[in-house]
Amino acid sequence: MGLLLGEIAPDFDAMTNEGSINFHSWIGENWVVLFSHPADYTPVCTTELGFTAKLKDKLAARNTKAIALSVDSVEDHIGWIKDIEETQNVRMNFPIIADPERKVSDLYSMIHPQADPKMTVRSVFIIDPSRKIRATFTYPPSAGRNFNEILRLIDSLQLTDKFKVATPVNWEAGEDVIVVPTLSDEEADALFPSGYKKIKPYLRITPQPDKVEQDEPAE
Repeated sequence: MGLLLGEIAPDFDAMTNEGSINFHSWIGENWVVLFSHPADYTPVCTTELGFTAKLKDKLAARNTKAIALSVDSVEDHIGWIKDIEETQNVRMNFPIIADPERKVSDLYSMIHPQADPKMTVRSVFIIDPSRKIRATFTYPPSAGRNFNEILRLIDSLQLTDKFKVATPVNWEAGEDVIVVPTLSDEEADALFPSGYKKIKPYLRITPQPDKVEQDEPAE
C-alpha cells in the first residue's frame, strides 16, 4: 500500500545537484511539492522542470518549495540542467534528488512495475510544514502534469486549513466556496458575516473568506 493522506512523509537523506540534504530538515517551515520524473534527458520532463522553475515566485508566495527526483545520478542532473535552461529559457532554482539506488523511490512507491520496472512514474506529493502528506497524484510517464493545478490545489489546502470551507468543482482562488456541512446555520452565521446562499441544507455558498477580508474598506 502506498502512502496515505495525513501520514507523515517519510524522512530520508539524499544527494542532489545542490548537495546533500535531510528531507525533513530541508522542508523547514514550508509547504513542499515533491515530484518524480521518469528520467533525465527526456522531453516531457525537460518541459516540466523548466515550467516549475518559472513558478518560483508563485510558489514562494504560497510558502512552498519544489524538489524533484529521478533514479539518475547527480552528474546526469547537472548535465541535463544545462539543457533545461537552454531549451526552456529559465534558470533552474530548485534541487533534483539523485536516487540511483531507488531508496527514496521505493520509500514513496514511485516505481510502478506494471508501468515501467526501471523508472519512476510522475508522482506528486504535497507536504505541509508539519511534514504531513496532504495530497498525492500520479501520472503515467507519457503524460506531462499540469503544474497550474498543483498551485490551485495548494491554494485550496491552505484556504481550507484556515477557514471552515471546502472548494467546489473547478474552483479558482478568489471564487466562492462551500460552507462545510458540519457547521449549523447558526455557526455559519457567526463565522461568515458576509452571508451565504443556502441552495440545499448541505450546500451553502459563501464568498472566499480571506478575499472578503481583503476587500473590506479600512475604518
